[in-house]
Amino acid sequence: MLKLKKNIVLIGHMGSGKTSLGRNISKLLKKKFIDTDEEIEKKIGISINKIFSEYGEKKFRELEEKIILKILQGHIGSIISLGGGSLESVEIRNLVFKKHISVWLKCDLSILAKRLKNAKKRPLLINKDTTKELSKLDAKRVRNYEKSIIHCDVSKKQKKIITEEIIKDIIRINEN
Repeated sequence: MLKLKKNIVLIGHMGSGKTSLGRNISKLLKKKFIDTDEEIEKKIGISINKIFSEYGEKKFRELEEKIILKILQGHIGSIISLGGGSLESVEIRNLVFKKHISVWLKCDLSILAKRLKNAKKRPLLINKDTTKELSKLDAKRVRNYEKSIIHCDVSKKQKKIITEEIIKDIIRINEN
């Protein structure tokens, strides 16, 4: 069994497949999987949509930062999926890029727009033009995503192939 020296942290836009690929990778590597959005909802006791609607994005980002930092510092050798905007936090960003193996799930914005067109659980897209909103988010976030150790284009590949590619890169990097 592969002994991971660091956590594998999946980053990218909403809809890029962080949760589903994270589950696949963790299953194949027999490692714990942690979805930070799910952890936030468990700890706070309400959905992310409700946090946004009742307390606003600023409060959500504060809660997100606190919970994610605790997760990142409290685990070794896990597969962790971060929310799309979590790298806007300098503390999270520094910790991810200095102490963990980061994997950017890069996806064409047109494909993301199709995937997220009718999304009801994406507070940043509710009642907005999905394509325009994704373009705005991309302009703000891509510079952080690009700092990842592993870049994997997930736009037009099957999950099985993407999973295998990422695992191959993880093994190569983990050996160094």
